[in-house]
Amino acid sequence: MFQRLIAGFVILLLSAGHAGAEREMNKNVNLDNFLYLDTKYGRSIIVLYPKKAPKHVERVKKLVREGFYDGLLFHRVIEGFMAQTGDPTGTGTGGSDYPDLPAEFNDISYNRGVIGAARTSNPNSANSQFFITFQASHFLNRQYTVWGRVVHGMEFIDKIKRGRGQSGTVDEPDKIVSMRVVADSNDPLLIDLQNFVPGFENAPRKKRLPRID
Repeated sequence: MFQRLIAGFVILLLSAGHAGAEREMNKNVNLDNFLYLDTKYGRSIIVLYPKKAPKHVERVKKLVREGFYDGLLFHRVIEGFMAQTGDPTGTGTGGSDYPDLPAEFNDISYNRGVIGAARTSNPNSANSQFFITFQASHFLNRQYTVWGRVVHGMEFIDKIKRGRGQSGTVDEPDKIVSMRVVADSNDPLLIDLQNFVPGFENAPRKKRLPRID
């Protein structure tokens, strides 16, 4: 009995230590600008770009908080290109009940893991659908609004079931299990998200001295 009590106390101490480390790592990070995207393969983390695409980011967070994306299919997935989702009809022609968004083309290049707003030939027709690029696709630059990027767990996006040929139509497609704003979640977050805050890559890095035990 005593040993079980000691073991339970140790677990509590370790949990408190992890929680403290989490708070310390991310104390200067706005967790409202990060999303969890869960598939059956695992959890990916997305950073949002509110300064680059404020209307798109506002829309995405609104839909996420309404649970709009939960259960939606990756209806179009093209090998070596991208995975597209965000359509409640699963056909590629649907969207949310909110108005379409004006384009917010910006200077972020379509590298691996970048997320763009899907649209028709009308630049101002983006609504709820989005795609995640598997690899650099620079021909999309300034043609489709970039509103985020997968910064952790891209290996899970890589596992999403591919579609047929150039159409990318998927038979029995994978789906989004859930999407959440990180700030709204109580799940442990033992990742230093400061490394992924837009602009941080240009900040001077602190020199880390070797630890001496």
